[in-house]
Amino acid sequence: MATCTGCALLCDDIEAIVENNRIKETRNACRRGAARMKGCVNRLVPSIDQKPTDIESSIRKTVEIIKNARSPMLFGLDNSTCEAQAKGIRLAKKLNAVIDDTSSFCQGLLIERILQKKLRTCSLDDIRNKADVLVYWGSDAQDSQPRHLSRFSYFPRGESRQRGYEEDRKAIAIDVRESNTAKICKGHFYRIPLKGDREFILALIEALSGKVPAYDTKKMLELAGILKKAEFGAVFVGIGLTYSIKEDFDILTALAEKLPNFNIMPMVGHYNMRGFNEALFKETGFVNRVKLEPKAVHDNKYSIMESLIRKNTDAIIVVGSDPMISLPRPVLTYLASIPVICIDPCISMTSKIAAVTIPCAATCMESGGTAIRMDGKVISLSKIITSEYMPDEEIMDRLMEAI
Repeated sequence: MATCTGCALLCDDIEAIVENNRIKETRNACRRGAARMKGCVNRLVPSIDQKPTDIESSIRKTVEIIKNARSPMLFGLDNSTCEAQAKGIRLAKKLNAVIDDTSSFCQGLLIERILQKKLRTCSLDDIRNKADVLVYWGSDAQDSQPRHLSRFSYFPRGESRQRGYEEDRKAIAIDVRESNTAKICKGHFYRIPLKGDREFILALIEALSGKVPAYDTKKMLELAGILKKAEFGAVFVGIGLTYSIKEDFDILTALAEKLPNFNIMPMVGHYNMRGFNEALFKETGFVNRVKLEPKAVHDNKYSIMESLIRKNTDAIIVVGSDPMISLPRPVLTYLASIPVICIDPCISMTSKIAAVTIPCAATCMESGGTAIRMDGKVISLSKIITSEYMPDEEIMDRLMEAI
């Protein structure tokens, strides 16, 4: 059996059929996982200034760039093992560098509050075995984590939910559109206007408090009634919700206090974002946006977005991420103007503008380690095939030794 790194569910029941040291076929994997395990369509090669070279030359050039940088940044690591993340944090600390990841513009606020124990959470196994009410809020799990409903939430027979979705479970979707997940929710879809989550939460809190909400009174009272009757509930928070309430995130904590039988689950995309957040939190008390000076400093200005807008970063190491496709256009011009070192198994938009590229092994196919599932469970990742490529953990070691 193999573990899939297609998303943060880290499904560990995948059968991989290997032929001539290649993964010929996968069984049990969803469409995302199957595509991931087939490997890169276009493999990254070592290069300097877009000219092919060898790994040793790429590493030497990386060290030269970083040593000459006044304010370097390490970004990414959400698609790296826990072992590589720990060494990446050590590298950033040695460089007095800024370190950040994609959670700084998606689920970081939520994961930080969970690690601070400001929000109740549970395991995916608890949800499969016990949950009777499931709320997908700003999350289309059917598309983003395709096996979520079938393995852990709505469809499985659990220890306390033997009759499954037909009788024992109720699914609710709250979203700005009728997603594929919402279509499964059998009439329990609550459409809200764009950025209308805050108003919806306030009205729901009123309804749960026994008041008559002014906002869509009938449907809000109906929803509050369902949530109050839940024996074990879960709210799956997607980036649709976190984006909408990021300026007033404590409102989610206020709602959670009104739902004592519910647990909050972050719907994480990258397979080991939770691992990076936990590692950095353990080291510094923060999950992202940190400058690792002798004493760690956390500030919004240390996010990749603000660092590029303010032009505070003059060199950046990007590991297993592709900021060129996820950041807004105004900051990309500056990103392309500074030395970018791209460490990745595959060619990406970021590798195409990089001053240096260093190819690495594809985790769980060509290298092993551990990762942390979206619910906080540590999952082992086993190597399936042999490869000439270095794991990103080893690349971090090489850079540490050379600097």
